[in-house]
Amino acid sequence: MLVELRIRRITSEPSHNSPIDGVRILSLLPGQWRKELTAANGDIVIRVHTDDDTTTAQIRVKVTAALSAPEVSHWELATCDTVAVGPDELPTGGTSS
Repeated sequence: MLVELRIRRITSEPSHNSPIDGVRILSLLPGQWRKELTAANGDIVIRVHTDDDTTTAQIRVKVTAALSAPEVSHWELATCDTVAVGPDELPTGGTSS
């Protein structure tokens, strides 16, 4: 499953540490997930690909639990959306034929 997580700051003050916090959040997520970190308008956006039958609800639970860690507790999960995988976007890094 491929999902896109949008994580936003709980407080309205801007964060100058969002790239660092993004890396912290990545380290708190399960190691077997393939992850890609980006930022958008002050939010943290992470694409997660799981190779098993993990559901969106299970991903949401794990991300929410990770965000309860004191060092990133000023962030919250805003969205957890499934991403359609097209022929140019192979999650395994393979090639299409």
